[in-house]
Amino acid sequence: MRAAQTRVTGLLMLAVGATTALAVYWLPRVAQDAPLSSYHAPTLVASSVVVALLAAIALHRDSVKHTRRAFEQLKQCALSETPCAGDLINERSGGEVARELREHIDAQKKKIDNLLMQKKNLEIQLKIADAQRKQTQVMIHGISDAVIITDAFDETLIANPAAGDLFAFDANKAARQPVAKLLTGSALAGHITEMRQHHARTNRRTFEFEHEVDKQPRHFSVTMTCVNDSTDQFGGVVTVLHDITREKEVGKMKNEFVSHVSHELRTPLSSIKAYAELLVDGEASDEKTRQEFYHVIQTEANRLGRLIDNILNISRIEAGMMKVNKKPVDVSAVVKQVLEVAMPTAKEKQIQLVDQLKPVFDHVNADRDMIYQACLNLVSNAIKYTPSGGTVKVSLDLDEAARQVKVLVTDTGVGIPADAMKHLFEKFFRVEQNKSMAKGSGLGLNLTRQIVESVHEGKMLVQSEVGKGSTFGFTLPLAA
Repeated sequence: MRAAQTRVTGLLMLAVGATTALAVYWLPRVAQDAPLSSYHAPTLVASSVVVALLAAIALHRDSVKHTRRAFEQLKQCALSETPCAGDLINERSGGEVARELREHIDAQKKKIDNLLMQKKNLEIQLKIADAQRKQTQVMIHGISDAVIITDAFDETLIANPAAGDLFAFDANKAARQPVAKLLTGSALAGHITEMRQHHARTNRRTFEFEHEVDKQPRHFSVTMTCVNDSTDQFGGVVTVLHDITREKEVGKMKNEFVSHVSHELRTPLSSIKAYAELLVDGEASDEKTRQEFYHVIQTEANRLGRLIDNILNISRIEAGMMKVNKKPVDVSAVVKQVLEVAMPTAKEKQIQLVDQLKPVFDHVNADRDMIYQACLNLVSNAIKYTPSGGTVKVSLDLDEAARQVKVLVTDTGVGIPADAMKHLFEKFFRVEQNKSMAKGSGLGLNLTRQIVESVHEGKMLVQSEVGKGSTFGFTLPLAA
């Protein structure tokens, strides 16, 4: 603009100079021919000045018009993402104006290029961040443990479906919701707030938490971790709840198992130790007494051996480490062998052992020793819990339609109360009312069920009525 103004000033000076020259040229001639007043010399000079001024104004308008066009092109170039042509500004605008505009355009082009590059980088980073966020969200949603992520204001960022199921809220609508609203009635929200408030002192905290699910108490191991954002400032809390209810139940069962085993092992060992000390001290002075002591020691030692065998067999079956030798087995032959072994004990208690075996020619694919152990356990229990003068019936039947063989042992014993039926096959369980009738470890029925159902894919059967007796049995599938 400064160059344009300079040019207009020059033009004005040129117009004034031309007018003066004109007056100097014409006035002498006029003076020679006539008086000066007759030719209106002032009017002539004024007219010449006006003409010069009009010419200068026209040139100024042309210059301004061209300058505006140049700035308009500069504006379009600045707003456009495409490169501007080198000859954008015509040289008619003046060399200095064109040079300044080019420098300004080049600087703006560099800024625009830098901004475009930054924009592309930001778009790439945004896409990467979005992909990572979606991947993280998919991973969190796939975790079976409940996961809740909150920000620095205790608002929920992410909650997976497991957390929604646990606390009864829609995980898809949990974002930006206050965690206290989602965990209404639960003390966990208070723990999250406390963790946020004390994040400077601890970044990780683990504790056990109890929460009611379907009106049943569930136990959880809760892990809370503070996380920082990209500026290394506190960003929020990640809370993970792992259900340990089953683990606590197993731990309790393990403790009870050890307690029962210790008790059951101690009983025969105490008897063996006591009678051995009597023999050492010479308390058995005659042969008959010594034989009685020997018999007690032998009986308790056999009982101890059976107890240990049962424990080991159950553990091996549950761990899948039991060696099983399956082959076609005649179940009727196995049951007859059991009756022969149990007959002396039945006669000693004056119990009638009745054989109701039907001829079965089909075989089952089984481990013979295991099936023998299962049958012996059922017959022995029936004899132990049947008073003298009672009856124990053993039957074998074939169900051709179901392609299975059925073994039943029915006694006229004391029977089992209804509330104890559901616990019959638990380890070390014994009916409290019947403990005085016979010794036992409470492992026989559990081992029998493991043999029948876990190893041979059969099914245990039981019916009982207090004062009338019980029926225990099992079915096994026939060999193909």
